[in-house]
Amino acid sequence: MESDFIRFRTSLIILLAMLGTIFSCLFLIKTEPHLPLLLCVILLALFGIIKGKKWSSLEKGIVAGIQNGIQPILVLALIGMLIAAWMFSGTIPTVIHFSLSVIHPQYLLITGLISCMFVSMLVGSSFTTVSTVGVALMGIAAAAGIPLEWAAGAVICGACFGDKMSPMSDTTNFAAGVAEVSIVEHIRHMTKTTIPAIIMTAIIFFIMGRSLSIDPASSGQVQEIMKAIGDTVNTGWFTLLSPVLVVALAVFRKPIIPTLIAGIATAGVTGILAGNGDFGSYMSVLQNGTKFEIANEQAASILNRGGLQSMMWSISLIMIAFALGGLMEKLGIIQSLMNGLIQKVKNRGQLVASTAASSISVNLATGEQYMSILIPGQSLKPLYSERKVPNTFLSRTLEDAGTLVNPLIPWGVSGAFFAQSLGVDVIHYLPFAFFLYLSPVLTILYGYLPEKKKGTPEIAA
Repeated sequence: MESDFIRFRTSLIILLAMLGTIFSCLFLIKTEPHLPLLLCVILLALFGIIKGKKWSSLEKGIVAGIQNGIQPILVLALIGMLIAAWMFSGTIPTVIHFSLSVIHPQYLLITGLISCMFVSMLVGSSFTTVSTVGVALMGIAAAAGIPLEWAAGAVICGACFGDKMSPMSDTTNFAAGVAEVSIVEHIRHMTKTTIPAIIMTAIIFFIMGRSLSIDPASSGQVQEIMKAIGDTVNTGWFTLLSPVLVVALAVFRKPIIPTLIAGIATAGVTGILAGNGDFGSYMSVLQNGTKFEIANEQAASILNRGGLQSMMWSISLIMIAFALGGLMEKLGIIQSLMNGLIQKVKNRGQLVASTAASSISVNLATGEQYMSILIPGQSLKPLYSERKVPNTFLSRTLEDAGTLVNPLIPWGVSGAFFAQSLGVDVIHYLPFAFFLYLSPVLTILYGYLPEKKKGTPEIAA
């Protein structure tokens, strides 16, 4: 068996060496994450060859890993085009123009957090929320002079909360399915960690917003930006038809790729009818993003973005990350780590902590949140039954340490997408994504605390 090829201690050393290489390059050399990941792929392949593996076998693992990433790659490409399309149609400029006139800068962080929470719960997708409401909020933050890493943290926390707690979310249903728990019971159990985490997050962002010193002169700058946007793009309520359609399709659980294509197509029609350009210019926008000629530099930085090419940085990163994950799986490193953790579990608290550690490790190794739910879930589920720990602990931990940790990883699918969409590197917004690391901490804490159920004795810790 592939998983017998390598022992736990060796696999742990390999994982730590990889992380050391990646983080050294990111923080000391200040390089992009692509080359450190590619270096890990090369070194891991050499390790496999030295241990007697044939290149053809290793290559199959790499190709299989990349194949697993085709769907998120297509989604990223389409969302890049959608952002550009909504700039072209006037959708995002309309939202920014209206919001700048009603939202006070000191309340933007808490307003953005709550707005993204509700939208994400409605559509069940943090990606859709970040690429629509999130992009608009980042434009408002830039215009109002609010630190962009603060705004990105608020947007991502709100989007991930809604995605995690929505019965329409794919990861929420996936985690419940892997753990064999009903979706209602899964969401109910998650409230014990999610609600305290989001309340603490909201309090922090409220205090941060109130602490901002808003320059009185900034109101004049905001007015100039609003005028520049209005003079450049035709705005109006009719430009919101495309996002309304996207939200409606998401609510009715239509597949994400056709939904995004519908949004792109309707935005193009809206933009052309609004007089923002012709079909030729629209096609150019989908490829390269909007290139409005604006004298106001801040307005230009807000409006000129998106396009297929804007996502190539993220797409290439994800391809390398999936290749690395496929190679690690082929060599049995991931399964070896799971097996080693299982042997060290003695009580419920250790079981929950091991599940969280497993999900985080798979996230770090593969950059893929579905793998961080599937592999630990399948590997550790028999142990939950053996130790008589309810599977709701498993499903909740998979979400808290799997789904929510992925945006904190620069080479993670969510991390790469959020960074590219919002224009803020993961390393910069990470300290302000409070909800994303409060939830795993709380879920581990609850694993060690005694819990009573009605009509049943207390579960031994």
